[in-house]
Amino acid sequence: MKQDLQLYNTITRKKELFKPLNAPHVGMYVCGPTVYSDVHLGNCRTFISFDLIFRYLKYSGYKVRYVRNITDAGHLEGDRDEGDDKFAKRAKLEQLEPMEIVQKYTLGFHDVMRVFNTLPPSIEPTATGHVIEQIEMIKKIIDNGYAYEVDGTIYFDVEKYSQKYNYTILTNRNLEDMLANTRELGGQDDKHGRLDFALWIKAKPETLMQWTSPWGMGFPGWHIECSAMSAKYLGQEFDIHGGGMDLAATHHTNEIAQSEACSHHQPAKYWMHTNMLTVNGTRMSKSAGNGFLPGELFTGNHPLLRKGYSPMTVKFFMLQAHYRSTLDFSNDALDASEKGFRRLMNAVSLLPKLVASEKGEVEIDPLRVNCENAMNDDFNSPVVIAELFEAARIVNTVYDGTLKISTAELDKLRTLMHDFIFEVFGLKDEETSNTELNEVLDMVIALRKDAKENKDYATSDMIRVGLQNIGIQLKDSKDGTTWSKS
Repeated sequence: MKQDLQLYNTITRKKELFKPLNAPHVGMYVCGPTVYSDVHLGNCRTFISFDLIFRYLKYSGYKVRYVRNITDAGHLEGDRDEGDDKFAKRAKLEQLEPMEIVQKYTLGFHDVMRVFNTLPPSIEPTATGHVIEQIEMIKKIIDNGYAYEVDGTIYFDVEKYSQKYNYTILTNRNLEDMLANTRELGGQDDKHGRLDFALWIKAKPETLMQWTSPWGMGFPGWHIECSAMSAKYLGQEFDIHGGGMDLAATHHTNEIAQSEACSHHQPAKYWMHTNMLTVNGTRMSKSAGNGFLPGELFTGNHPLLRKGYSPMTVKFFMLQAHYRSTLDFSNDALDASEKGFRRLMNAVSLLPKLVASEKGEVEIDPLRVNCENAMNDDFNSPVVIAELFEAARIVNTVYDGTLKISTAELDKLRTLMHDFIFEVFGLKDEETSNTELNEVLDMVIALRKDAKENKDYATSDMIRVGLQNIGIQLKDSKDGTTWSKS
């Protein structure tokens, strides 16, 4: 097990030595999707990033319980506990029951995650499946004096909470400035304070999703669900809490407040946030017309795209940027990632064809050390990719016969590339399963061999050049002819 793993902790704004509460067990909670529409690429980047973290923690010897929730109730359109419930609104638009909407978009989310070859979480709880736990948590917060009821709706008292705890510890914002920048409560607003937020919302008669509670029929607020589910499956204190950086200012800030108001201590030791996506330097959003759904990126069916890109190309593109850095989409950047990913996969395809020498000229251990050091430094995947390109260079030079490698080092090279490309990064060779392509190329290579044996060099050269023009490179050796993608 690695003892020197450094994580950037959003709550302290610095890297800290990772010390699990119950080593070697790690509890990790990541805010999952709100399933009332198709998953967008910002979500995908967050879940691909935490899949990388999940995979590397497992690679490092930790036993990880990874909890990723599904938000399927209580998410209103406005940030001030106003507007329509997003699930009910979508259900009316599509003329379906709310839980049909939940099922439809949950399955869609799972499909996208499978396409990106992410591992499923250990537990994937839903908000609607844990209403009882949310009610019990709200009751404790009320008993502790940090919430109040107004006509069947329960509000969290931020100003009273702030008298004892630091409400803005996650974002380091000034509470007085927040209050000054929040509009005055109108005469129809039931909240006592401008920053107060709803834990439980009284249902209107026409509300489609509502439950019985001690305060009447209603439904939970958005923030309470994660606090209740993380506590149930990971305990009142656990190791890592993550999500997109857009959740820090409101959702995660309120999660910390709820948990401290209930149990008198913060829920997680380490808070981790992924950064935003931009397109040609502009923030990605539906309103700007530059937002991509995964399917649009795969097919190229979008006015900003020159062509489609495979799921592994997109995933490789995301891994080339550190999870805390801004990731900018452009056709040129995706083209470069496509070439880089193909370069790695070509090297992987050559590994079984390498022949070891009695004496080698290269050592692989430094490459593994560099990869592990980079991952131990807050999961620095771009540095690992640079090391993997060096491994690919070694593969190519050994294959060309310009570098010798011993049997022991060749085994290490194969293990290194398998561990980090497939196990840690979760990439896969999208061409491996194309047996028809392999069979066709074997036949073409055999035809070229016959042409050469019959001294029909024109046909032999025509086959070689034709394959080269479509990205297939042939290599002749005393052991026969092999091919790779150029």
